[in-house]
Amino acid sequence: MIMVTGAAGALGALTADRLAAREDTREDTVLGTRDPRRPETALPVRRIDFDEPATLAAGFAGVEVLVMVSAGYGEDDTVIARHGAALDAAEQAGVRHVVYTSLTADGDHLPYALAHRWTERRLRSGPMGWTILRNGLYAELLGALAAPSAEGRITAPLGEGRLAAVARADLADAAAHVAQHPGAHAGRVYELVGEQAIGGADLARAHGPHVTYEPQTLARARAHAAASGAEPFQTPMLVGTCSAIAAGFLSRTGGDLRRLLGRAPRCPLTAALAAS
Repeated sequence: MIMVTGAAGALGALTADRLAAREDTREDTVLGTRDPRRPETALPVRRIDFDEPATLAAGFAGVEVLVMVSAGYGEDDTVIARHGAALDAAEQAGVRHVVYTSLTADGDHLPYALAHRWTERRLRSGPMGWTILRNGLYAELLGALAAPSAEGRITAPLGEGRLAAVARADLADAAAHVAQHPGAHAGRVYELVGEQAIGGADLARAHGPHVTYEPQTLARARAHAAASGAEPFQTPMLVGTCSAIAAGFLSRTGGDLRRLLGRAPRCPLTAALAAS
């Protein structure tokens, strides 16, 4: 049996949808989420809440392959506690293989990288089989960060930097593929970055001649984020992401995604514009 956790988030939900589309094997896949009433899916649903460790072992009963979408919405100690509890429970329940959605190696300096690397280390030291999908940053995230104003100005603090952005749907396709063939991908680490690096100026051109790119400073972006009502941990995440893109640390492209998908990845500009 395959379980996808974290399905309340977009990546988990998309991955579950891909697996649900396999009409002949749908009964072998379940969805794990903290709120079983929330998802709209044809899959059986179980309550899986990483913040309630005592409930996890029973929730993972009968699961052989666990697609563990990172529960990265929180401070490092919170995320590490969640992931540790989930992996402890998965081992107790007899899960054989974990497919973990991590963060690209080029993101090591990002504010949210530490919990990902801790989880990778925890997987390597445990008894379960594993595959690590080091996902690049979403094209949809870039589209949201660099959405044009009503006046047609993009003012995100991205400088001249570019991001090897990935369409979220491609990452879901990759996770679903690996979950169906875990033995072929056991002990492998994949760098799932895009094949095209895009930045603010590229987005402005894609939006059309009425849109301009006028990058703002990181300080102004920080002040704006802090005033928006974001959680305290979210502001450094946002600013750190923009800073890394602007400095060119996330522009390196790669081919692992194409090899896993068996096709060309989706156009990141198209995915970014759809999210703007």
